[in-house]
Parts: sequence; structure tokens; C-alpha cells
Amino acid sequence: SSGINAEYECASVLQVHTQDVKRVVWHPDEPTLVSASYDDTVKVFREFSDDWECVQSLVGHSSTVWSLSFNKSGDKFVTCSDDRTLRVWCRDEGKFTCKSTICGFHPRPIYDVSWGRYVATGCGDNAIRLFECHGSSLLLAHTELNAHAGDVNCVSWKGNLLASAGDDETVKIWSLDT
Repeated sequence: SSGINAEYECASVLQVHTQDVKRVVWHPDEPTLVSASYDDTVKVFREFSDDWECVQSLVGHSSTVWSLSFNKSGDKFVTCSDDRTLRVWCRDEGKFTCKSTICGFHPRPIYDVSWGRYVATGCGDNAIRLFECHGSSLLLAHTELNAHAGDVNCVSWKGNLLASAGDDETVKIWSLDT
């Protein structure tokens, strides 16, 4: 028997994407969920009266949206895509809109993104890149070439530590000096 004593059930099924859903991320403070998909879109869901509704369908990427990450305050998030771009989405009057597209830094698909002290990306070129956020734009601060001996599939911040995982069967922990 499991340790869950409370009733556990599916509260909602959200079927608005037309292809595989690759990532779901909760807003840091609000009853809002954002999803990324193989259909090149990002969907924003909000809870209303115990039900969930898609309140926005965000378009702009030209290929699979692999991942997304909110900033700490939740007024912005960044998406990464098979189209080799990052997009910064900012909340304006309750709706998220794309305020900048960052391209030219990733020669292969960007598989993951994590917004911590910097915006970190994991790319199909075996590299990790760190970007500084200035308003709605991202400026490249550092590139760690050959961070893995294969695609970098996942990046995740915890304070000044960045964890990465790759096709080389390794997890690496990077320490950022402050």
C-alpha cells in the first residue's frame, strides 16, 4: 500500500494541443499552467471555478517547443525550440506576449532552458549557454563548449548550482562563483 491516504484522482484533462506535449510548468505563485508542444505552440491555462481553461495560445516558434521556464516573479518566461531560438514572453495587462526572439547563438536545437541567476540553455551542440536578462532581452554571458559529450537534454538551477544532463549518460553539477 502507498503512503498516500488522501483521495487521488485526475482533476482535469486539457486537450488543446494538436501534437505531443513536451513540457508543463507551473507559474511560481498563481493557479496557472503553461505547456510546450511538438505543434510549435505554447498554451497558457488558468483555473476558474474548479475547472481549467486554455486562456492563451502563443505562436511564434517555427518548430517543436521543447521547454520553458519562468523567472522568479512569474511576470516573464522563456521558451526554447527546435528552431534554435529562445523567446521571452512578458505579461502585459494579464496576457503573455513575445517581447524578444534570441537567435544566432545555438547552431542546433535547444532542448531545455532554466531561468535562475542566468537563463541557461542545453543544446544539441553539446554546449551550455548562460544569458543575462536585461528587460525583455537576453545577452550571452558565457558558453561552455563540450559541456557534455553529446546533446545537452536538461538544465536546472538551484541557487548558484546548475545541473545538466546529456546523451553522454552523465549528470554534471556546475558551481557558479558569485
